[in-house]
Amino acid sequence: MDNQIGRYLILTGAVISVLGVFIYFFGPNAKWLGHLPGDIRIERNNFRFYFPLTTLILINLILFLIVKIWKWFN
Repeated sequence: MDNQIGRYLILTGAVISVLGVFIYFFGPNAKWLGHLPGDIRIERNNFRFYFPLTTLILINLILFLIVKIWKWFN
């Protein structure tokens, strides 16, 4: 096995653990996530459409910064 695979597995586990802790402790307080201005929500009688555009852009930006910082230190 390659050492690089082990590093990626450790990193993946750490990210999942941090995400789990965040959801466990801050989940009820993060109700704004998914209800930001710019998220598209259409509700009719028998139809619901929800596309969290702003939330997706925010998550993408955060992940991009994490990857850039990771590559900078690596």
